[in-house]
Amino acid sequence: MLYPQKLSSKKQNVITLSLLICSIIIALILILINHLSNGNVHWAALANAGIIYAWVTVIYSINKNINIAGHVLVQCIAISILTTYIDYKIGFSGWSLQYSIPIIIIIANITMFVLTIVSYRKYIRYAIYQLIICVFSMLPIYFIAKHMIDNNILSYVAIGISLLNFVLTVCLCAKDVKDAVVRKFHL
Repeated sequence: MLYPQKLSSKKQNVITLSLLICSIIIALILILINHLSNGNVHWAALANAGIIYAWVTVIYSINKNINIAGHVLVQCIAISILTTYIDYKIGFSGWSLQYSIPIIIIIANITMFVLTIVSYRKYIRYAIYQLIICVFSMLPIYFIAKHMIDNNILSYVAIGISLLNFVLTVCLCAKDVKDAVVRKFHL
């Protein structure tokens, strides 16, 4: 077979609907956790905005069929810097490091994984960016080591999802990633 088989639109719709339902459940859980833990800071609204942003990115990239992975990487970093700045401006309670950045990392990893799965015939186009996001995703390790956050659970979840994403990326396209890294970085 010269070309890989294309996902049927019915199968793609089922996958998209399943992931949308998971996103809605996660959004509701975040609202519940925010309400039960600390109702003064509405970090769940920021997280849910991130989930909406992830869906806009995925749907846009699927429909436009362009390489959006670089934009996901840049926006992941930009949103992390923005939320840290907002936290700093309102008195730096640490929510940006404890909640926002891990959630942004989780959303970026899931977005890249969905892009890789949905566009599997072009997964090498996303793999390099996905690996860079995986490296960026190790930032919570620094926050934990320097005792900059009180609650480590979300950071550990972000690290775990990032490592799982890395393993899946390597499993899907190890040889192609190696060739791309050699070609891009002249190793």
